[in-house]
Amino acid sequence: MKSTGIVRNVDNLGRIVLPIEIRRVFNLDAKDQVEIYTDNDMIILRKFQRSCVFCKSPEDIVDFKGKAICSKCLESIKNGD
Repeated sequence: MKSTGIVRNVDNLGRIVLPIEIRRVFNLDAKDQVEIYTDNDMIILRKFQRSCVFCKSPEDIVDFKGKAICSKCLESIKNGD
């Protein structure tokens, strides 16, 4: 893990501002979703990327009955595999 040396305060609503340098490196734009994880005493942020509920592939995702499924798994379901 790499330290950036940047410190931010948490506001009264529990928010922090991610510095523009970090947003640029991770290609985070306004309205992008971020996943929040914890690992022991660490809080981990990661840009959210939809993936298939079956194989976890982030490629060629479609919605099927409210679930994210890749086209390969969708074809497999249609074919009864």
